[in-house]
Amino acid sequence: MPEITISMAAGRTDEQKAGMMRDITQALVKNLGVDAEAVVIQINEAPLHHKMKGGKTYAERSPAAKSK
Repeated sequence: MPEITISMAAGRTDEQKAGMMRDITQALVKNLGVDAEAVVIQINEAPLHHKMKGGKTYAERSPAAKSK
């Protein structure tokens, strides 16, 4: 049973996340020959102020923060 964990910054819609998980499921079905029912996908989201890149939190890097 393939199990995929995705870590990402918060902010995407439920529809975007569901679409991504469906696409990943289909990629595993196609490339690994597993049944879709065997695929488990979990998303771990971090609030924008709990994730940092280049010394700035994602909240600080956001377009809204740059316009202030």
